[in-house]
Amino acid sequence: QVQWVESGGGLVQPGGSLRLSCAASATVFKYNDMVWYRQAPGKSRILIATITLNGDTAYADSVKGRFTISRDNAANTVYLQMNNLKPEDTAVYYCNTVIETGYWGQGTQVTVSS
Repeated sequence: QVQWVESGGGLVQPGGSLRLSCAASATVFKYNDMVWYRQAPGKSRILIATITLNGDTAYADSVKGRFTISRDNAANTVYLQMNNLKPEDTAVYYCNTVIETGYWGQGTQVTVSS
């Protein structure tokens, strides 16, 4: 069963911004801390941002100060606002729960290029 769907990726120039969305079921958002991962071509999937049920956040050093994770439980959605994008941010971005269920969405492609 589909538990969430990532969207909002695209092609952006260096220094630009994108906002990713992860729309999920009410059950997922009511009971789970949420995270964003990314995976660049030929590389492992890396955790880049976390948000708890209480709204506490944490970030990987590579994105800290540029990315902001947030959640809107009324909309059952977690967001990743990405500013000052760099070519090394190019990756497929995935949403997930901190306590994994084994489900992975298709992700959303972010390409940063001039």
